[in-house]
Amino acid sequence: MKIFVNDKPVELISYEELDPAKSYDFIYSNLEEIPADMDWEEDILFHEPNHDTIIRLLYLLRTRKMKKLDSITLVTKDKKAMKAFIKSRFMIIKAAGGIVSKKNKILMIFRLGKWDFPKGKLDKGETPTECAKREVEEETNVKVKLGPHICNTWHTYTQNRKSILKKTYWYAMESLNDTGMKPQEEEGIKEILWLSEADSKTALINSYPSMRYLFKQYLKNHIKI
Repeated sequence: MKIFVNDKPVELISYEELDPAKSYDFIYSNLEEIPADMDWEEDILFHEPNHDTIIRLLYLLRTRKMKKLDSITLVTKDKKAMKAFIKSRFMIIKAAGGIVSKKNKILMIFRLGKWDFPKGKLDKGETPTECAKREVEEETNVKVKLGPHICNTWHTYTQNRKSILKKTYWYAMESLNDTGMKPQEEEGIKEILWLSEADSKTALINSYPSMRYLFKQYLKNHIKI
């Protein structure tokens, strides 16, 4: 499970998932070990962080801009319990969306000053697959065929003083008819483009880390419909 907090990835893993080949710049067990004047940077690993350490980590990530920090990894013997505790700190909202392809092109939207992929919140009683297809078609006016699940992304934000953890289900999709393609302007979408894989990567420089992670998962798994 990888959660993006203030655009910084926090990965929750078990010891079985800990890659012995991966190196970390700093390794700790709790926040008390970290120097008070430390400039948070690069990749940091925490072994068996207790609840207090997790709460303080989440607070620091949400309230400070740690420009030099690349990632935080939390490793534990009981991953299920750690996930449950972190989720308990937030209100959970679910959404779904898709990466739409047409031959060798990828559909991207420009929303709120950043390149993105179409997505939206689940309606009551709606399944993730139903939501993903509906939201993509509503936001782009492109008729699509639903394909395989890519991955889920998690990110946090604050709304009306409430801490939100948003889980988004992502699916590969294929364009069936894009003759009426147009942006859903009431959702803040200004532009829609079909981009090559290379141009999509370039566009994602001006996007969110979670969207770059999603696209890597899409390419890594060679997902085709």
